[in-house]
Amino acid sequence: MFNHFKEWYEKLPSYLRIPSVKYYGGSFIILLSILCVVSFTIHLWLGIIVLIWLCLFAILTYFSIHIISKRINDYATDLAYQIRKGEQDAYLKMPIGMILYDENENIRWVNPYLQKKLQMQNVIGVPLKQLNERLFYQVKRQIQNHKEKDIFTHENKKYQVIVHPDIQMIYLTDITEYASIEEKYHDEQIVIGQIFLDNFSEVSQSLNDRRKSNLNNFVTNQLSSWAIHHNIFMKRVDDDRFIAFLNRKSLETLEKEKFDIMDKIRETTAKQNYPLTVSMGFSYSDKENETQYQEIASYAQANLDLALGRGGDQVVVRSQNEDARFYGGKSNPMEKRTRVRARMVSQALKDLMEEATEIIVMGHQFPDMDAIGGCLGIRRIANMNQKKAWIVTNENQFSHDIHKLMDVIRKQKDLREDIITPEEALEKLTPNTLVILVDVSRPVIAAAPEILEQANKIVVIDHHRRSQDFPKNPVLVYIEPYASSTGELITELFEYQNNYAESIQPIEATAMLGGIIVDTRNFTLRTGSRTFDAASYLKSVGADTILIQRLLKENVETYLLRSHLLNSLILLDNNIGIVQGEENHTYPTVVAAQTADMMLSMENIDASFVVTKREDGRIGISGRSLGNKNVQRVMEKMGGGGHFSNAATQLTDTTIEEAVIQLKEVISELGNEIDL
Repeated sequence: MFNHFKEWYEKLPSYLRIPSVKYYGGSFIILLSILCVVSFTIHLWLGIIVLIWLCLFAILTYFSIHIISKRINDYATDLAYQIRKGEQDAYLKMPIGMILYDENENIRWVNPYLQKKLQMQNVIGVPLKQLNERLFYQVKRQIQNHKEKDIFTHENKKYQVIVHPDIQMIYLTDITEYASIEEKYHDEQIVIGQIFLDNFSEVSQSLNDRRKSNLNNFVTNQLSSWAIHHNIFMKRVDDDRFIAFLNRKSLETLEKEKFDIMDKIRETTAKQNYPLTVSMGFSYSDKENETQYQEIASYAQANLDLALGRGGDQVVVRSQNEDARFYGGKSNPMEKRTRVRARMVSQALKDLMEEATEIIVMGHQFPDMDAIGGCLGIRRIANMNQKKAWIVTNENQFSHDIHKLMDVIRKQKDLREDIITPEEALEKLTPNTLVILVDVSRPVIAAAPEILEQANKIVVIDHHRRSQDFPKNPVLVYIEPYASSTGELITELFEYQNNYAESIQPIEATAMLGGIIVDTRNFTLRTGSRTFDAASYLKSVGADTILIQRLLKENVETYLLRSHLLNSLILLDNNIGIVQGEENHTYPTVVAAQTADMMLSMENIDASFVVTKREDGRIGISGRSLGNKNVQRVMEKMGGGGHFSNAATQLTDTTIEEAVIQLKEVISELGNEIDL
């Protein structure tokens, strides 16, 4: 009987077997038992009546619980059946494709919905790669990148691919409708553009009224026709400035066309002997951060400033959280520097130096002659204003010629004491310290990037094209991309300093002139009349050309290294030469640069690239050209920068072979865009 009761008890629903129900039920039975005993004590018949009632209550309770338990069990069974049936129907009828595969990436099962979409009747046992190669590689990438979701396009349909490698299951959901809504939202996003006629005022000054009017009408008609054709609302806000409103779809069309309006205006006006160039900056909001129109307009202006800082005649497209995309930049920057601007910069620099408690000057990592000479020039300007300036260098990054220059510099006690390490510079840094960047505008490649992160006042003096990587909120920027060197820019600043102060010293003038000679390749590249004016001044104050020649002399080892590198020369179809070093051998930066220069003296080479492993473990690429190839665009694509004819980059976590492959891919991708 006990076993029968136990079996009956175990069949009860779980909620009737929980401890609280047992306690309450037991307590109730005890109370009823006490009631029965008390009834018999009071009167026999009362006890019998109560006992009969209790028996009837117990029998009724037993059968009620039995009926309830049966009904609950039946309900649970039916519910489980419906759930299993619903799951089966979901697998079979839901508009979601399912693929179950094995460890060999062969298909084990697909649901009927996906079966209808497939061209093959029997897919069981078929390799996933054979079913759809693009889907196969996408699934592989998702697994490798630990990416659960991604978008897959097939026959004008878009599917969301969800991969669960632990159960070897792939889910494909048709999101074509939602993707079209997202695409429409993307296409209709507002874009704000700033358009600037780079040299309109300079060109129009030399024209009579009739030709000026013709030029103005031509530019206006060209831009208006271009705007109407691409669904752009454009409004002229000044003689040389326009503002444009368009959507993302129109912008993408313009990017596909490489903003050919710039070429049309430049080429047409050049034929009429008043060359005019156009610069543009465009910006828009992104998905992650819905930007206000005012912010979009400010980003567009910043992009225009970046385009102008890079020399003009180009377009910069960038949103808040994206990298900049550059178009154009096919012409050499036109000279816009005036003596007035040089005087204003000189005066502003003087005022900033007078306000500063400490002045720190630095160039770029692995400095060349121009960087060292520029730092010495700024230090001299500080001394002329009764201020002490510290030059930050890292001796471990010196090339052979810079080592020889520094040996000469350190022979002078006052110069030797003012050259410090990055660690010493950090100790001198205060909230009122003025940090001056020379021959570099990218904080990441500065001699001491950690100083720039903490500095409140930063001045940038450079002749390289401005990149998107730029110090935040500099107090003074003097970037002239057309200038031959930083030494040329700084030399002009001396004219407007205190004439009664101690003038530039011969060793300082020698280093600055050496920088000009190196950057212009002995006055053959980027050399204008003001370059010779600067060189003449430096020579007049004691620059030693014989010492420069001695400093720039190479040793036998360097010559042999260059010759060894040239043995690996590969000539591409478009007159581009590539040289690569060995994986297990490091080369000084100067050797790579000299090898690239030497390659340009060879027949059928208009541009050269040298890929070597640097002493710091990174892969360095030096690019050079004769001026008819824009090596800057190539190097910027790979994270570097420079000039049209002189640029470089450094790559981490890669090999020389991989770097060469990447370089070839970038050259192929840019195609004719690098031709000038």
